[in-house]
Amino acid sequence: MSLETKHPDTTVTASTASTADEETAPRKRRTRDWRVVTGVRLLIVVVWLASWEIAARTIIDPFFYSSPSAIWQKLVTWFTEGTSQGSIWSNILITLEEAVLGFIIGTIAGVVLGVLLGRSRFLADVLAPFIKGANAIPRIVLASLFVIWFGLGLSSKVATAFVLVFFAVFFNAFQGAREVDRVLVDNARILGANRRDLMRTIILPSATSWILASMHVAFGFALIGAVVGEFTGADKGMGLLINKSQGNFDAAGIYAGMLVITVIALVAEWLITRLERRLTSWRPPSTSQAAGI
Repeated sequence: MSLETKHPDTTVTASTASTADEETAPRKRRTRDWRVVTGVRLLIVVVWLASWEIAARTIIDPFFYSSPSAIWQKLVTWFTEGTSQGSIWSNILITLEEAVLGFIIGTIAGVVLGVLLGRSRFLADVLAPFIKGANAIPRIVLASLFVIWFGLGLSSKVATAFVLVFFAVFFNAFQGAREVDRVLVDNARILGANRRDLMRTIILPSATSWILASMHVAFGFALIGAVVGEFTGADKGMGLLINKSQGNFDAAGIYAGMLVITVIALVAEWLITRLERRLTSWRPPSTSQAAGI
């Protein structure tokens, strides 16, 4: 009797341990893969920087191409002693404020107009040539006009960032609203859903993937718009620092400004990715998400 009583317990314990091992194996595999990927990335960066530094000391002219050590020294100077345009933090905050305001306003306008025209074929047909014509205008020309219209302050930079963000979001929102499953919409109408219910429960959720995908690119465009506006005319900002470095033939200053802007863009990308995962947590992971793209 004692042996018969122990055998089931042993079986249950072994089964539980086996299940636990099966659950922890994928987690360990993902951790190992993440470490390998991170190690390869770091190796690429180290090799790239080391080869650049060696080339700057032996082959290429550092006056024109600079070097990682000179760029690092420029960053240290900016963050400890300041820049020719004041504190580096004030310049970063100004560029970030311009980009964020242009991003928010452009995203809202792009989503609203994109979904509206995506669901109204008549309005889309009427406004299509005007939207395509406006999108074809070179942005640098608009930046110059905005400086004349709004001056050298915040407004002209926000307007430039807005224009770049708006079209990136608009076309995705438009296509997302057009791609809504017609059968799903018809079934909702049969069940009594009105226009507002369709927009809230079907159209906007279906277009969310398209809109969020455009936001990854849109914030980079917002930074570009802010920097281009500062190049055109400004009294502070990262674009002005890069412009001043260009005028002084300071390649290290140009690279340092680019590096700061890149870090801002990467942080924004990380935040947008987290927002996207939160808003689309109800969907199964796609192939691109599984690949870490």
